[in-house]
Amino acid sequence: MKLTHVPLRTTVGAFILNSGLGKRSLEGEAAAGMHGMAAGAVPQLRQLGPDRFARLLSRGEMALGAALLAPFVPSLLAGLGLTAFGAGLLQLYLRTPGMREPGSLRPTQQGIGLAKDVWLVGAGLTLVLDDLTHRRFRRP
Repeated sequence: MKLTHVPLRTTVGAFILNSGLGKRSLEGEAAAGMHGMAAGAVPQLRQLGPDRFARLLSRGEMALGAALLAPFVPSLLAGLGLTAFGAGLLQLYLRTPGMREPGSLRPTQQGIGLAKDVWLVGAGLTLVLDDLTHRRFRRP
């Protein structure tokens, strides 16, 4: 891991790891609410039950957070995971009714919590592009 990636990977990794840890015990109505919102944006998720969805989401967030924090995980790989995760959250924002002002990408008050996740895509792409451009310039 490059020294310049440490602040980004540490802050984002700790945030996502903490989010995953907080979802470990999600069950019942809380899991059903989260599952319902996700399944509204990605209909294929209806195949999973709410409790299973919550467990998988929790484990996925913990794995991504740990990968970002682990110095031996290449920034390219960590960045690809972060970009995919952030893109999934943006899909939720774009497809969930009431998150955006009509005919606009601007968030409503209700949508600000999801709209702000665009920074995850930006952080992931920064790691990916920095790794790829560094590799290209190092080769003879």
